[in-house]
Amino acid sequence: MATESGDRRICDASVTHAFSILGKRWNGMIIEVLGRGPLSFAALRRSVDGISDAVLSDRLSELADATLLSRRVNPGPPVAVSYALTESGERLLPVLTALGAWAHENLPLDPQR
Repeated sequence: MATESGDRRICDASVTHAFSILGKRWNGMIIEVLGRGPLSFAALRRSVDGISDAVLSDRLSELADATLLSRRVNPGPPVAVSYALTESGERLLPVLTALGAWAHENLPLDPQR
């Protein structure tokens, strides 16, 4: 929520913080993909078309630091790492669904429409 301060609008700190995380390219897509269930790094990379290994690694670290996903090391051999949404991350899924519906109605993929 924004408040008036003179002629400038100031965004709520929590909204600003949320967009600092969710506004980064790929983060919303990673959360959406993990909403279907835990995945390995390789499966995530295949599911998020166009993301590089380095960027995926960075984004997974950021989302884990924000407590939106967890990283689980499954003992091997071979050792396998999987990523899953935390409870906080799962609470974002309805928000992402609503955002997708809004985008479908208001932001056409074909700019000529």
